[in-house]
Amino acid sequence: MDTIQRELREFAGVSAIIYDQTCATEKRRRRKRGQFPDPARRVFINDAVCEGCGDCSSKSNCMSVTNVATEFGNKRKIDQSSCNKDFTCLDGFCPSFVTVEGGKLRKPAAMQDSMEDVWLLPEPEVACSQTPYGILITGVGGTGVVTIGALLGMAAFIEGKGVLSLDMAGMAQKGGAVWSHIRIAADQADLNAPRIAEGEANFLLGCDLVVSANSETLVKVRQDITHALVNLEESITSAFVRTYAGQAETGDLQRHPEPDFCADQLKEQISEAVGHQNADFIGASQLATALMGDSIATNMFMLGYACQRGWLPVSHESLMQAVALNGTAIAANKAAFLWGRRAAVDLKKVEARIGQKQSSGSDRTETLDDLVARRVTFLTQYHDARFAERYHHRVLQFRHIEQELFGAPGKLTEAVARNYFKVLAIKDEYEVARLYARPEFLSKVATEFEGDFKLRFHLAPPLFSGGKKSAYGPWVLGAFKLLAQARRIRNTWLDPFARTHERKAELAWLREYETVLEALAKEFTANRHKLAIELAELPDAVRGYGPVKDRYLLSARERMEALLTRWRAPEFSNATQQSKIAVKLI
Repeated sequence: MDTIQRELREFAGVSAIIYDQTCATEKRRRRKRGQFPDPARRVFINDAVCEGCGDCSSKSNCMSVTNVATEFGNKRKIDQSSCNKDFTCLDGFCPSFVTVEGGKLRKPAAMQDSMEDVWLLPEPEVACSQTPYGILITGVGGTGVVTIGALLGMAAFIEGKGVLSLDMAGMAQKGGAVWSHIRIAADQADLNAPRIAEGEANFLLGCDLVVSANSETLVKVRQDITHALVNLEESITSAFVRTYAGQAETGDLQRHPEPDFCADQLKEQISEAVGHQNADFIGASQLATALMGDSIATNMFMLGYACQRGWLPVSHESLMQAVALNGTAIAANKAAFLWGRRAAVDLKKVEARIGQKQSSGSDRTETLDDLVARRVTFLTQYHDARFAERYHHRVLQFRHIEQELFGAPGKLTEAVARNYFKVLAIKDEYEVARLYARPEFLSKVATEFEGDFKLRFHLAPPLFSGGKKSAYGPWVLGAFKLLAQARRIRNTWLDPFARTHERKAELAWLREYETVLEALAKEFTANRHKLAIELAELPDAVRGYGPVKDRYLLSARERMEALLTRWRAPEFSNATQQSKIAVKLI
């Protein structure tokens, strides 16, 4: 490219450079159709090692690097169904990335079931199309929205009905919003335009929650006329990717706060537009992926659900004929459609078949004691029981403060429990090795992959890598086990890693945070409660490894200084002595 630009700069006037290469998204589509070489290589993220720093998003700008909530915060996961296999995410400065070479994605047990498995499904009703019936399909590019529209159109044609369609794809090939307008009538003469007019949609098939709540969508629906079936999947958007990249590049969560999907607000907007009684929301992506092993089955699953509920003006037989005529993944599409019909009849039975409902770390119902107990166990395994007791004593200290002042431990105690754990459980070389050596890691890999495969670990060992990542074969698992067993020499004169910049920075941050906690305990007053929580939560804004973590630490220290300045402000320092709690430091 540089050579070409140098050549063209010698010519007067405007020059045009056309970069003629199949894009990664189109390559993925062709791979699914067997029309393009498919490397037997996939990326897997060990979420236990991942810090959720966003550097992989910064390096790849990829929406297949998704967010997943865990017990220890938001981490990253690769959406295997949408991954374009350009592997730029591996450039992120993080040891959590593993490539799986060979093998294949594991098929869910539900996919192996006979399609005639004892499910008695009533014959679905067919919506009336004596007057034009408008179906608006929303989603994102590359997920099959246009295909669903084409299947509906072909099914109408098979039944001898009139049909007009209009696909509004825009930049959809890159994951942008897609709208597909389908109008079906008993007679072609009854249709005069393919676009659904304002308030004229009879059915909204919302394959994506964000696009479904878009103003361009909601203007087409009408309360008490339109039925809406909307997928609850929180598909990552470009704004999320930009935010994660901004976090990693600056380390500043004040400038780049955690993105909020606002799912409840989006659901309410849709419900108000169509009427709450006409709005159905379903976790279709999670269900379809668990059932079929591929999120691309989501839209067919939703089509089957809608058909069984009687929201389509074509029969399921015609739709199955259309699937056969389409000629792509016929068996898989028919299976996804049937599972959607089954879910419409008995959703709980479908969930039971795949072991749902699956819960994430973020929606776990737990007590403070549960939270602390798990972290005490973790820290005991991390180093030893004495180390875990150091953590437990500090948490009890703040529990006592809130108990005495407010009658029960609250947000401050929880903030200390979560964040003091984080600064203690430093993900140094010993800990990364231990997290890989645990049986849980290989178990998670086996859950996603099957067949003959080998693992390659993408690491930048601090003692000899010079900050550059390299790939290491499966032999490194043995090295991980040995290193994990040596973890009790950490921070002693025997520790070869103790003198690295990263380890020194981690320990300095731990000491600074402990100093802050001591100040909070000594000087705590009721009117400082909210500010104390903000200070206690500072470690949550520190993420990543190496230079990425350095940027987060710099921002966190600036934030700490600003908060401590407020802590020492006259309105706090002159607080009445009666509001203080005397606490013995442990």
